[in-house]
Amino acid sequence: MTKLALVLGAGGFIGSHLVKRLKSEGVWVRGVDLKEPQFSKTEADEWVTGDLRDPTLVSRVMMSPAQHSNNDPENSFDVVYQLAADMGGAGYIFSGENDANVMHNSALINLNVAHEAVKKNVKKIFYSSSACMYPAYNQEDPDNPNCEECSAYPAAPDSEYGWEKLFSERLFLAFSRNYGLNVRIARFHNIYGPEGTWRGGKEKAPAAICRKVAEAEDGGEIEIWGDGEQTRSFLYIDECLEGVQRLVNSNFTGPVNIGSDEMVTINQLVNIACEVAGKKLNKKHIEGPLGVRGRNSDNKMIEKELGWKPDFKLQDGVAKTYNWIKQQISKA
Repeated sequence: MTKLALVLGAGGFIGSHLVKRLKSEGVWVRGVDLKEPQFSKTEADEWVTGDLRDPTLVSRVMMSPAQHSNNDPENSFDVVYQLAADMGGAGYIFSGENDANVMHNSALINLNVAHEAVKKNVKKIFYSSSACMYPAYNQEDPDNPNCEECSAYPAAPDSEYGWEKLFSERLFLAFSRNYGLNVRIARFHNIYGPEGTWRGGKEKAPAAICRKVAEAEDGGEIEIWGDGEQTRSFLYIDECLEGVQRLVNSNFTGPVNIGSDEMVTINQLVNIACEVAGKKLNKKHIEGPLGVRGRNSDNKMIEKELGWKPDFKLQDGVAKTYNWIKQQISKA
């Protein structure tokens, strides 16, 4: 029997890649988002354009084809992937100008989804949380950040985006305890790759840096927010999807980190992009929103519970991403 999956946020970067992955596994997929994917045609079997803040829409899309046509409450979606959120890169999340929308929009979506997942007897639901929910006080030392799953409390995320993610983790876990909702929760760490937003203010650091390097003349300079010594790890999209599917197909609820533990400074990330491009560029450090001083995925739990952890090299992922963004600039 063909598996049925619902991907919420299927027009976004991770969601559109997830739809492709599910289709390659023979799954029937319905995709839902405010808009279709920007850089490729969706591969979903059925597409619904709509606003997941609307409870009426959520009620409709959470009903599987069999539930709709045969009024069969048991033949529900096998998995619902809840990726939909109001989010973006540091320029969007840490400026403070979008806090109310980020919290209101994402919380409303998750409240609607959790409620309807129970009503529609969804067999399993995956929720994508974020490393932004980890306490800022554990991420002040760029060389020794602590993002172990058990370090989440006492809670002190560095952004309202992080607070909303933490709230929604607790929301889905509460629905699991009280209503038997079968949940899986992952905390994503900086997912990147081709077909992600690369300009406009919502792009993540790897895409922004690849764009700046691609647009710069050899021997020129590019602007970097802060001193560039803040640390991060970045996970290539294919490894993100592998981690998601391993979690969904396991008996482990989470929350668990899905991220790379190959930590680099932003300056080092720039150097990698320059090496890929074959350019020598000077860095001009300017003021800008930075987030925490250091962040790196702690992968002890995922290795213990799922017998796997990401190991795709950052240089290889940046090369794939840079080449794709360079093509986009040429088209533009």
